[in-house]
Amino acid sequence: MKIGIIDYGAGNLQSVLNAFHALEADAVLITSPEELTDITHLVLPGQGEFGDCARKLEASGMTGSIKDWITADKPFLGICVGYQLLFEGSDESPETPGLGIFKGQNVRFEQEPGLKIPHMGWNAVKPTHPDHPMWNGLDQLPYFYYVHSYFPKAEEKEWIACTTEYGSQIFDGAVARGKLIATQFHPEKSQHAGLQLLKNFLALG
Repeated sequence: MKIGIIDYGAGNLQSVLNAFHALEADAVLITSPEELTDITHLVLPGQGEFGDCARKLEASGMTGSIKDWITADKPFLGICVGYQLLFEGSDESPETPGLGIFKGQNVRFEQEPGLKIPHMGWNAVKPTHPDHPMWNGLDQLPYFYYVHSYFPKAEEKEWIACTTEYGSQIFDGAVARGKLIATQFHPEKSQHAGLQLLKNFLALG
């Protein structure tokens, strides 16, 4: 087992790497398709503005390989903007397309009294399919760490893995399809719950 974390200049790479190393997993940073040869699990992190991340990913030459990887149903994990990039686009950067793996658009939280944007900190997630392997060993309402102003609004409801409530708004906190998992929250910053989810991701292989 070998985990490849895609380094395209737009991710929280060191903390993701450290989290996998804490699980004693063999994890490395990769920057080109040629480095996928012996990789068994692929991770797409991301933080920052959607358009900037999408353009950097395209420039890295990795977009085709990511699509092929997901089509082949190999273990794949998207985190934060790496989750958002799997959708068709974002209101944050209307001119820049996403990967289009899932149907839907990223939208911004609506303003409401007393609600701080970005959504930052710990919040409970409500699994929509509690029997999915990604939730193994976790509480019924596990807490994870979020930092974001935008989130995907998935059109294909069957792939939504959990929802999260912020203010009066409920958003799609993760998707899961086959051996693909993608989360708006940061498992690598979510202590025990996050490490357990990463452990569950490794078990998908």
